[in-house]
Amino acid sequence: METWRKQLKLDPVPTLLSSGDEALKYFVRRDLLGERVETIQHLWQLPEAQRILRRQQPDGSWLNRGKKKHKDINYSLIETWKQFRFLVEKYGVSRDDPSTPKAAEFLFSCQTEEGDIRGFLANQYATYYTGAIMALLIKAGYEDDPRMERGFQWLLSMRQDDMGWSVPIITHVFDRETMYKLTSQYAEPVEPDRSKQFSHNWTGMVLRAFAAHSRYRKSEAAKTAANLLKSRFFQPDCYTSYQAASYWVKFQYPFWWNNLVAALDSVSLIDPSRDEAMENALNWLIDHQEEDGLWRTSYVEGKRRDDAKTRDMRLWVSLAICRVFSRVCE
Repeated sequence: METWRKQLKLDPVPTLLSSGDEALKYFVRRDLLGERVETIQHLWQLPEAQRILRRQQPDGSWLNRGKKKHKDINYSLIETWKQFRFLVEKYGVSRDDPSTPKAAEFLFSCQTEEGDIRGFLANQYATYYTGAIMALLIKAGYEDDPRMERGFQWLLSMRQDDMGWSVPIITHVFDRETMYKLTSQYAEPVEPDRSKQFSHNWTGMVLRAFAAHSRYRKSEAAKTAANLLKSRFFQPDCYTSYQAASYWVKFQYPFWWNNLVAALDSVSLIDPSRDEAMENALNWLIDHQEEDGLWRTSYVEGKRRDDAKTRDMRLWVSLAICRVFSRVCE
């Protein structure tokens, strides 16, 4: 348990433990220090978790109260994804909590017969969100659910020829009017042009499902995709969406978009060996550790934020980074 801490310039554990965040301290003690901790259920009663749960609807979803621009986008699905991330990743909720089966069943209700979770892009395939939501459901205790197997088979069927993933609709070139119609009306889903390159952004999100699953993380598909993802560290994406290389060093937790920390979290679960790409990424993190032992949420040039939300995010991002080091250094 001590080896990984010696790899860093500063020990981040004292700062993390002094944060005052009960949920954060629980995971530091459990995951980083290997201590025996109380059952995770007490985190579900924390005021922050209860605030989220009070907004859950009877059908298990959360309402999106913002402006709804497209009538065929499932905004309740988007909001449920947002809120369920916090419950699973920061408070460790599982199907043992009464709220979780309701949320899970709502998310599964958005799964098609093909196996994908649909509604983010109207009726278009959303490989990236399907993988990311599956990862949450697996962590919440649904690894062995047969609907999960259907999701994995669909993801495997949607790979590009290079064995990575993209979003099928962006592998084609459409004019603005056509793209608007395809993503705001109930149009038939566009099949991918499999000859196009994989996107590291969307492969990173899909790969979370494989990394979370005890069996699929050992598959050749997962290892191949992890190697593809590593080959693109610090490089621009080959598609225009989130293309800039700077997105690699913009972090958040719970994970949403792909970035270096989110990618390393998945890769270190699939294959913790330290090849050249992994060494370069780990050394970058070591070099960019701050004086308090933590990491920033963004290393993109510009004004640095120092509000309460950013400070809280720094703590959780730093926990995620420490988890990566603990896996690859032991």
